[in-house]
Amino acid sequence: MFSPPPPPPGVLGKVFQYIDVHQDEFVQTLKEWVAVESDSVQPVPRLRQELLRMMALAEERLRSLGAHVDAVNMGSQKLPDGQTLPIPPIILAELGNNPEKPTVCFYGHLDVQPARQADGWRTDPYTLTEVDGKLYGRGTTDNKGPVLAWINAVSTFRALDEDLPVNIKFVIEGMEEAGSLALEELVKKEKTGFFSNVDYIVISDNLWISQSKPALTYGTRGNSYFMVEVKCRDQDFHSGTFGGILNEPMADLVALLGSLVDSSGRILIPGIYDHVAPLTEEERKMYEAIDLDLEEYRHSSQMQKFLFDTKEELLMHLWRFPSLSIHGIEGAFDEPGAKTVIPGRVIGKFSIRLVPHMNMSVVEKQVKQHLESTFSKRNSSNQMTISMTLGLHPWIANIRDNQYLAAKRAIKTVFGTEPDMIRDGSTIPIAQIFQATIQKSVMMLPLGAVDDGEHSQNEKINRWNYIEGSKVFAAFFLEMAKLH
Repeated sequence: MFSPPPPPPGVLGKVFQYIDVHQDEFVQTLKEWVAVESDSVQPVPRLRQELLRMMALAEERLRSLGAHVDAVNMGSQKLPDGQTLPIPPIILAELGNNPEKPTVCFYGHLDVQPARQADGWRTDPYTLTEVDGKLYGRGTTDNKGPVLAWINAVSTFRALDEDLPVNIKFVIEGMEEAGSLALEELVKKEKTGFFSNVDYIVISDNLWISQSKPALTYGTRGNSYFMVEVKCRDQDFHSGTFGGILNEPMADLVALLGSLVDSSGRILIPGIYDHVAPLTEEERKMYEAIDLDLEEYRHSSQMQKFLFDTKEELLMHLWRFPSLSIHGIEGAFDEPGAKTVIPGRVIGKFSIRLVPHMNMSVVEKQVKQHLESTFSKRNSSNQMTISMTLGLHPWIANIRDNQYLAAKRAIKTVFGTEPDMIRDGSTIPIAQIFQATIQKSVMMLPLGAVDDGEHSQNEKINRWNYIEGSKVFAAFFLEMAKLH
């Protein structure tokens, strides 16, 4: 951990002191929220009721701060088996409407991934358990802890009878882990309503790249997911009866998948790198400044070797260059034992992580042309079809925007260090949705450490991250007011 700077003077000093004194209360609230099994992934009535209860708790907490809260009814979700489940409401809340102040909007979600103690949790995932300053429980870092840290900052100003330095809005949903059902439509609908006076949007739904050094995130990769089907017939074949006299779909598919990427990770599809944003000298220096021990990162990842030997190369290939991953084959024999079958129809699944300034429709065309060319050279009598089943755009922010400057100052005030300026190799669609629809600056301000284990067993947030993160948000409000 970094040596904390001396307590700031004035209002911020009072705010920090209040947060320190009341930190056990803030942890207790997190415990109450973690206890709600708000799993949006498993579509069953009991869990959907838990989600509704979670959203009601958040609504009640925001109202207690004096916020105007609108819990927008999002209707219901019809499942393939015919059952209908309610979609939890999306909370739109606001505090303050002073035209002299900037309006900052915070996005977060309160649903979680499934968790069972039998899956390898050391403790009950829905009972917040503190061990050596680590707060274990499902949703602690993703995303209940960060949502509460923002609320803690607001409630501290309220408790001290201090004027909020900024107008504040909240967008809180309960279906992020299940694809954010209906959120994009709501954002578009409210562009000229709820969002019309929003100046800045903050998302805290990712992690630092370090266990101890804070970070600001300014970009994520997009994703194009593809299915390539090779079909001879609907039924499988016996390899003794048919082996050697037909083009086997699996052999065709393996050749197609093998043509996509080489052993150094380079994508082999012609033209795929043509529109990748060129690397600037300023950007290169940002990678050099990032605090990452490559050996420690390799060890914690349980890897013998990465494809790249330097920190800069590794991070660039994780964040600012595209990558292609092969995910699986549907229709193949994948169970234990020796089954002498020739699959009659197989589907290969792969995806490409997109970066600025790649065009999704161009990438789709390049993939199809490459696979069609590769397949034609095999002179196979099988049928091949290719489809792009998912397309999500990359997101990049302007790090010179006021809110990045304000966040840097707030982090320096709380932690005594400049943040790492990082990107995220995965896809967080809401950032691009907000930026493209509302056309206002979006910033990702993570609170969790790299080892928090979001989505996995023994998810946690450090008490230090949670409490100091609440201070960062409070300092950020004041810095935004100064810059505005």
